[in-house]
Amino acid sequence: MSAAIVKEHTVSTKYWRKLSDGKLQCDLCPRGCQLQEGQRGLCFVRARQNDEIVLATHGRSSGFCVDPIEKKPLNHFLPGSAVLSFGTAGCNLTCKFCQNWSISKSREIDTLGDQASPLKIAQTAKRLGCSSVAFTYNDPIIFMEYALDVAQACREFGINSVAVSAGYICEEPRRDFFPKMDAANIDLKGFTEDFYRRICGAELGPVLDTLRFLKHETDTWFEITTLLIPGQNDSNSVIESLCSWVAQELGPEVPLHFSAFHPDFKMKTTPRTPVSTLNQARHIGLEAGLQYVYTGNVHNQDGDTTFCASCGEVLIARDWYQILDYRLDKDGQCNNCGAKCAGVFTATAGDWGPNRLPISIGKLKL
Repeated sequence: MSAAIVKEHTVSTKYWRKLSDGKLQCDLCPRGCQLQEGQRGLCFVRARQNDEIVLATHGRSSGFCVDPIEKKPLNHFLPGSAVLSFGTAGCNLTCKFCQNWSISKSREIDTLGDQASPLKIAQTAKRLGCSSVAFTYNDPIIFMEYALDVAQACREFGINSVAVSAGYICEEPRRDFFPKMDAANIDLKGFTEDFYRRICGAELGPVLDTLRFLKHETDTWFEITTLLIPGQNDSNSVIESLCSWVAQELGPEVPLHFSAFHPDFKMKTTPRTPVSTLNQARHIGLEAGLQYVYTGNVHNQDGDTTFCASCGEVLIARDWYQILDYRLDKDGQCNNCGAKCAGVFTATAGDWGPNRLPISIGKLKL
């Protein structure tokens, strides 16, 4: 990376402190990387430069794509709408099963092939008819200064901001970041400390703190995703504990998505998740009192569909990312019994459908 690029795309950060031995400790996430001059944190995008911790990738992206909002996945936030998605490089976790590893595990700045200012991202989302911009593919926590600048620009254009995150963040930046998001999907990767340490190189506790914070201290709409990996985090007892915790600590109205694993990165010999495992997990969630439990990465119309928690009627019928039927009013009330469905809704569903549209913002002329 040239000196010119470093200067152009580098911004100061606030979540760090100087230690007695002269190292600087990054306090963005619980990893607490301690850096000498010129070193980068494990996340790759935060580094020590000129005796401060900086973000070195402000305004640079690994690519942009217009997706259905359900792909994030968010089934209760403006269903059917289009979302402009992008990420950067690096990650603050070391998940052995990462399915975006070419981006999240990258240590090459050439991964960041597209450049876009926050204003241009907001303008592009508006021009393309997107209701939201999503920070995804890798974790927006590690590039939060860029994400927050984009969120501010989007707000001025009436565009929502969505964070797709593992929620592995310290308390102060958590309070600065998530309340600025209109919606979030949090990857609750498992429900044991052993799984988090052994498979993700992280800890479970801070993620649970993030979920509690979102529920009890913000107005941010959020949903949860757990990728079920055969033999690792898919036992009935673990799933029962996870579902019970969500129901008791967050409430039965929080949507929970169980997604299928496919062999990737450092777990290429692990088999795919059977559909029966996902169906069983969904059954366990519903038995635990959760009102909205979904399956993902498999074709399962029941697992895609939103049912009324009161009368049991179909509210939003889906086939993959295609909405087949929509029976809610603008306040999210069931057309059959009038009960409120938790989420953020409009009188009619969006019509983006299953479309996926990769774009290069750097080449767009607005």
